[in-house]
Amino acid sequence: MRQSAFRGWNFPLWDMLRTSIVLGLMMLVLVGCQSEEHSQQSSSDSSFFNSALAQTPPQDDVTATRENAITRAVARVSPAVVGISVIYVQRFVQPSPFYDDPLWRYLFPELYRDRVYERQVESLGSGFIISPDGYIVTNEHVVSNGTKIVVTLTDGRHLNAEVVGTDRLTDIALLKIEGDNFPYIPFGRTTDLLVGEWVIALGNPFGLFVLNDKPTVTVGVVSAVDRDWGRTDDGRLYMDMIQTDAAINHGNSGGPLVNALGEVIGMNTFIYTGSRTQQGFVGIGFAIPIERIQKVITELKEKGKIDRNFWLGILDVQTLTPMIVSVLNLKVDEGVIITQIDIRGDAYKAGIRDEDVILAINGKKITSREDYVNTLSEMDLRVGDVLTFTIYREGKTFDIPVTLQQAKRM
Repeated sequence: MRQSAFRGWNFPLWDMLRTSIVLGLMMLVLVGCQSEEHSQQSSSDSSFFNSALAQTPPQDDVTATRENAITRAVARVSPAVVGISVIYVQRFVQPSPFYDDPLWRYLFPELYRDRVYERQVESLGSGFIISPDGYIVTNEHVVSNGTKIVVTLTDGRHLNAEVVGTDRLTDIALLKIEGDNFPYIPFGRTTDLLVGEWVIALGNPFGLFVLNDKPTVTVGVVSAVDRDWGRTDDGRLYMDMIQTDAAINHGNSGGPLVNALGEVIGMNTFIYTGSRTQQGFVGIGFAIPIERIQKVITELKEKGKIDRNFWLGILDVQTLTPMIVSVLNLKVDEGVIITQIDIRGDAYKAGIRDEDVILAINGKKITSREDYVNTLSEMDLRVGDVLTFTIYREGKTFDIPVTLQQAKRM
């Protein structure tokens, strides 16, 4: 039998060719399978991509998912927020530049006379429209002593405002602009406020409203309610205040504090910085509750002022001491005894007399003269209010209501 010419190989030429053919066929089959698999994978990927593309919401739907109660409330109330510019005259004294010698001042009075100068100064604040006929609420300290008040609306209009009335004690002012169909913010209520619920502060901090006639919006929560600051050094009375951590800064005074329903629940009034040297917001701001605002502006609209011209007539009281209790043989050991009363005052007309012991006023216990003074000073009293005095007299305790009446000129 004939041997192959390739003696170094262990198999004949024909076997080698057959093996090569088989391997080639196997490679063709494998490439075909991979091509089909790749085609199926590409089809699958394309289907997945098309499906994902089909499931991607359009732009309008994306915008809708970004909306929430806060953004809807802001859109609802922003048109009713206004910037307030107040022009007032500032007077200042420039002392004489000469050495202040009494003799020379006497000889040359004109040279040593102090010069009084005036200049116009502008201050900025915030406010909000409460009715379609153009009534605006703001803080009294925003418009105090103003000679000209200009209100800027979110549509770019600048309108002169008239002061309907102000109340320094409660720091509330009512303004009026001419026109109708103004956007306004509806009143909410604070009786059901939840500590921790979202609130929104709007206003004109640092005069930023003038940049594009739009209010600045900050969001926070109700940090606390019923914060009583009492009477401040400048004679204002801040009671039942709403505390919030929504950022409030200079210029925010008079702006609205609104809930997530777009209702005004308070008026941003002041911040607590904790230091005389630190003037910025540190997370503690306070707003006057809307119920107090409604009560004040109702009277301002009717009368132009809050009538506090009453005369209680209790001229002096003294804290009960063991000696007084013993000498007068009293059955109570806490309270204040009336030592002087005016017979023309409301208290005397209601039946209160000298040596009556006041145990409580409107249910608040009175234990000292300081209690008595502080209790009355921290009440927003006006003509028509009723004070209920709990009185001890001759071994009996009873209540006497005292109606505060318009004081007559003596």
